[in-house]
Amino acid sequence: MSTTEGPGRGDPDAAEPAASADPGAAGSPADGLSVDDGIRTLLRLMPRMVGRAKRIRIPEELSGFSLAPRHLSLFSYLLFDGPLSVNDLAARLEVAPATVSLMVSDLAKQGVLRRDADPDDRRRAVVSIDPAHHPAISTWLARGATAWRQALAPLTPAERRTFVTTLQTYESALAEDG
Repeated sequence: MSTTEGPGRGDPDAAEPAASADPGAAGSPADGLSVDDGIRTLLRLMPRMVGRAKRIRIPEELSGFSLAPRHLSLFSYLLFDGPLSVNDLAARLEVAPATVSLMVSDLAKQGVLRRDADPDDRRRAVVSIDPAHHPAISTWLARGATAWRQALAPLTPAERRTFVTTLQTYESALAEDG
């Protein structure tokens, strides 16, 4: 198959080459994968990963708060990095500060988050997870964090950067298609 034919490359009816039994499982990492074998493996793997992540249950003590996937990212930064300003959260989440401010205000009204004066600059507020909900949020995110740690720990720092950059590139490419 040439680089201009086949699935996703101009000829939607072109037959895909026969796959090996399980290209994602066979061979050593040094053997590598062809681009098509990598795509085939990831097209099978990604829906399973997303499905499993979606099945992680919200802890009972958080079930009444109307939490959405966007809250997971916000909670993750606060768990890993501690209290942050709205602007810092917005930069990390790659959204407008007004968007984060609305999320934080809503969650603060519900008692999930707190806004406190920054001890280093009293004019500025920092956001943190309310101590009463910290254990439940930590437990909720622990399974995903443990799985990522298991996947990333064996990699070198350069391999981890390549992996993360690859996921970011994939996410950006999906966003371009609308």
